[in-house]
Amino acid sequence: MDLFQPYRFVLASGSPRRIGLLEKLGIPFEVKPVGVDENYPGHLEREAIPLYLSDIKAEAFPLEDQPAHTIVIAADTIVWLDGRVIGKPVDEEDARHILRTLSGRTHEVITGVCIRSKTRKRLFHVISEVTFGTLTDPEIDHYIRTCKPFDKAGAYGIQEWIGLIGIESIRGSYLNVVGLPVQRLYHELEYFLEAK
Repeated sequence: MDLFQPYRFVLASGSPRRIGLLEKLGIPFEVKPVGVDENYPGHLEREAIPLYLSDIKAEAFPLEDQPAHTIVIAADTIVWLDGRVIGKPVDEEDARHILRTLSGRTHEVITGVCIRSKTRKRLFHVISEVTFGTLTDPEIDHYIRTCKPFDKAGAYGIQEWIGLIGIESIRGSYLNVVGLPVQRLYHELEYFLEAK
C-alpha cells in the first residue's frame, strides 16, 4: 500500500502471534518489545484495562530518538469474565482452574491498541465474545500437557487444539482472539496516516 510506504512501523511487542498477524498484513515493520510494569489502577474495568496498558507500552518506546516518520503500534489483550480479568496462568493447576471456569460459558476477549507518532496518538479497542462448550478434565489435561499455555491470557490459544475441539462460537473478530484485531488496525492506520 502506497499510503504506508513513507513510514517506519515499530511493533512494541514480542508476541509471536502479533508478529505473525502483522506480517500477513504486508506492512513492513520492526519488532521492538518494551518492558513496562503491567499493573494497572484498581478502578479500571473491562476495555479501560487493555487501553491503559497499550497506551503505557506505546509511551515507553523512545520516539524522541527515532526518525520523524516512525509509527509505534502497541497492544494488550485481556480475557474478561464475571467482572474481572482472567490473566495468564502461573502454573498447571492454575491453568486447569481457569479452563474449568471458562468451560461451558461465554467470556470476552478485549484488545486495546495504541498507534503513536511523535505528534499524535490514537487508541481503540475491539471486543470478541467466545463461547466454550463443556470441557472434560482429560481434555483440559491433554491441552495443558501438550500446548503449555502459560503465556496466554485465559490459559488458551484459540488457534490451538483446545480451540479446535472446545469453542462453540465466536461473536466478533477471530483474529482479535488470536492476539491482534488486524482488520480494524489496518483501517485505523489508514485513518491515522490520512489525518496527519
